[in-house]
Amino acid sequence: MATTEEGVTERTVTAVDFLKVTEQAAIASARWLGRGERNSADQAAVDAMRRELGEMPITGTVVIGEGQKDEAPELYVGEVLGRGGARCEIAVDPLEGTDLVARGDSGAVAICAIGEPSGFLSAPDIYMQKLVVGATAKGRVSIEAPIQETLEIVALCYGRRVQDLTTIVLDRPRHEQLIDEIRAAGARIRLIPDGDITASLSVAVSGTGDHLYTGQGGSTEGVITAAALECLGAEIQARMAPRDEADRKKMADFGMDGRPDRVLTTRDLAPGPLYVIATGVTDGGLLKGVRYFGDGARTHSIVMDLEASTVRFIDTVHLLRPTIIREIRL
Repeated sequence: MATTEEGVTERTVTAVDFLKVTEQAAIASARWLGRGERNSADQAAVDAMRRELGEMPITGTVVIGEGQKDEAPELYVGEVLGRGGARCEIAVDPLEGTDLVARGDSGAVAICAIGEPSGFLSAPDIYMQKLVVGATAKGRVSIEAPIQETLEIVALCYGRRVQDLTTIVLDRPRHEQLIDEIRAAGARIRLIPDGDITASLSVAVSGTGDHLYTGQGGSTEGVITAAALECLGAEIQARMAPRDEADRKKMADFGMDGRPDRVLTTRDLAPGPLYVIATGVTDGGLLKGVRYFGDGARTHSIVMDLEASTVRFIDTVHLLRPTIIREIRL
């Protein structure tokens, strides 16, 4: 419990309190698995996440969400959610991997990051070049170095050969040269169709068999990734990657035109994260997807708490029709 300046007693909100936010988004969107309706899956996740955030005892401002107010009616940038309480910032991806769910593919998650005021970088939604390594190689690599040199350093950090490393890359035409260079260096590659936040988490968590993530992805996903990696003791380095004059104008609007090639560190992207919570929607290497049974569902989540220096994997059974169950028992 905590007391406000007005003397009103207020409950302290913990990382686990936000778990229901991603759990309910995952449960709602997983019902669209394999049905080919990406927009319906995404909307289900958005509705559920916004509803749960609206019930939290916080005054939370969305800084990364579904877009600007004129682009998104819910979870738009600047929307204030909660019933009142501690002020915080909210960065969300209600469904990372909408196409994955539509196809019934693996690796989709619902993710939410909570930070202090000014806890996340405000950046334009354009491409960002990223390099992610786990704690073992943190502080030893540079996004400006050739990929072969980076692979050699990571291999040295892990006490392995380059041939024993697994690098994750989004399967996109823009990465053809990068993929060729990684293969030429001798490292293994895991090409993924979507989900670079999930891929980065897999690199950061030991025991997954993934050692490096690199390539271009969305800048907003990069900020959420940074918050999670800060909790996990891992590292992201990034640079904005404008494709045209429209992207450069977006950077100028955000005051980022002075040094467009500046290397952004984990703390640059997420200077004040508190909690990051993710729940699997479809099965992946790190999290299991939602599993339904007769009267409920089972979810698998990761809860990262920077304040408490804890990382929890939580397996939850949800009774989705408790009223019916009580009637049967009576």
